[in-house]
Amino acid sequence: MKERKVPLRKCVVSGEMNPKGTMVRIVRSKEGVVSIDPSGKMPGRGAYVTIEPTIVQKARDKQLFDRVLKAKVEDSFYQELMDYVSHQKARQELFANDK
Repeated sequence: MKERKVPLRKCVVSGEMNPKGTMVRIVRSKEGVVSIDPSGKMPGRGAYVTIEPTIVQKARDKQLFDRVLKAKVEDSFYQELMDYVSHQKARQELFANDK
C-alpha cells in the first residue's frame, strides 16, 4: 500500500517545518477576530504554531500574532492559547504512552 504524504506547515515562532497534526492553527476572520482553529478549516488568514508551551510564551512575549495576522491580539487570547496548547501537549504525551 502506498504511503500518503504528510502535510507540513511552518511555525511562525520557531520557523521549523513540522507535520500539520503537531501544530495548531490560529485564524483571523474577515471581521478581524482572532481565534484558535482546532479543525484547521475555518475561513480566514491562518498562522501555525507548534504545540509547545515555550513556543507560545515566545509568541506572547514578542506579540508575534499582532504582526503575522495584522490584527490586535489581546492578552486573554494568549492565555487561552497557552491553556489549549498545554492541554493538547498533555494529551499527546498521554496517548503516546498507550502505543
